[in-house]
Amino acid sequence: MRSDPAEATSPPSLSAAAESAIFCSPGFARTSFLAFSPPSIGEEEISEVVDTLRSGWITTGPKCHRFESEFAARVGAPAALGVNSCTAALHTALATLGVGPGDEVITTPLTFSATVGVIHHVGATPVLVDVEPDTLNISPIAIAEALSPRTKVILPVHYGGHPADLDPIGAMADSVGATVLEDAAHALVANYRGRVIGSGRNPVAFSFYATKNLTTGEGGMLTGAAELVEHARIWSLHGMSRDAWRRYARGGSWRYEVVVPGFKYNMTDLQAAMGLAQLRKLDGFQRRRRAVAAAYTSAFRGLDALEVPSERPDVESAWHLYVLRLNLAALRIGRDHFIEELTARNIGTSVHFIPIYRHPFYRDFYGLQPAAFPVTEGHYRRMLSLPLHPGLSDQDVADVIEAVRDVVRGNRR
Repeated sequence: MRSDPAEATSPPSLSAAAESAIFCSPGFARTSFLAFSPPSIGEEEISEVVDTLRSGWITTGPKCHRFESEFAARVGAPAALGVNSCTAALHTALATLGVGPGDEVITTPLTFSATVGVIHHVGATPVLVDVEPDTLNISPIAIAEALSPRTKVILPVHYGGHPADLDPIGAMADSVGATVLEDAAHALVANYRGRVIGSGRNPVAFSFYATKNLTTGEGGMLTGAAELVEHARIWSLHGMSRDAWRRYARGGSWRYEVVVPGFKYNMTDLQAAMGLAQLRKLDGFQRRRRAVAAAYTSAFRGLDALEVPSERPDVESAWHLYVLRLNLAALRIGRDHFIEELTARNIGTSVHFIPIYRHPFYRDFYGLQPAAFPVTEGHYRRMLSLPLHPGLSDQDVADVIEAVRDVVRGNRR
C-alpha cells in the first residue's frame, strides 16, 4: 500500500537534495509512469469506511450529518449539505433558487461541462463570457457587458483553485437582483481577501471527486445560508420532507410528503466516512500542494518558453491545478506534442479544460464560436496541467521539473 502523505516523515517543503537535483540533473531517466493525480488514501480512510460498514448504516445518516457539520466549521459556512457530486450541488442550488426557462446564468467557457450542463437542465440559458488572462477566471468586465434584466445567477468558477474576483461580481449581481452561485470544485480551501471560499451566505458548490483536494470517491457539498441549505436538502432527496435517517432511526416515523419534484443526489455515510478522515488531513495536504507548486514556479519562472500560473496578492489559491502555459513562439512544437514528449518521459499530464464552445452539443445548440472568446481560446491552445497532489515525493517533483526542462531544451526554435 502506498504510504499516506499526511503521515510521511519528510517535511512539506522540498529537501535540499531534491532542489539540487532539480537544477543539476545531467539527464532524464524516470523508469516508472507518474500518474497525473491519484487519490491520497491511508489507513484512516479505510478504518472509517470499515466502521461504517459494521455500523449497519451505509446510506445518508449520522456520519453524513457529522461530515456536513465538520466541513461547515472548517470553511466557516453557515450550513452545509452533503450530496453525491459537485454537479448535484450546482443543480440543486439552481433548482432551490427557482432558476428556469426565461432566466439567464452568466458563467465561463473555461470549465468542465457540468457547470453549463446544469444550467441547461433547469431550462435556463447559459451566457458565456471570456476570462482574465492572468488567473483564467471569469472576467468581471465581461460579466458587466453581459448583464441583462433576465440575469438570475452569476456562476463564477474558481479556476485551478484561484478565487475569482468576487467583490465586483457580487456588486454586479446585487445591481440586477441576481445570486452569485460559486463553482468551488477546485477551491477547497482557497481564501479571497481574508474570506474562506464557502464562508458566505450565498450558495457555493464543492467537489470531492477522486482527483480533488479532498476526496470521498464521488461526492460534493453545498454551503450557504441555513434556510437555503435546508430547502436544498429537500430538493436533493426526491423532494421528500423527511430523509431515511429521520424516518428509520429510533423515534422516527415512516410518514413523509413529497413537496417538490426533487432529485436523487444524497451523499452516503460510506462517502462521508472517507470525507471525515480526509478533512482531518486537509491542512497537511494543502501544505504539500503549496510546496510542490512553489517548486515548479521556482524552476520554470525564468524560462522564456514557459508561463507559470499567477496568484494575486489578495488571495490564497487552493492549488488544485498547476496549469503551465507554453510560449509557442519560443518552441518548435505545440501543446499536444509537448504533452506527448512528457508522456514519453513517464510524466502524466492533463488539459483543463476543453472550452465549452468546442463541445459539439453546446457549440451547435447555442451557436457558440471560438472567436467570441479570444482570451480563452488563446490560452487553451497552449496550456497543460502538471502533476500536483500531496502524494508526490521530492524525487517525483524533481522528475517533473527535469522532464519539462528537457522537453524545452530539445524543442527550442
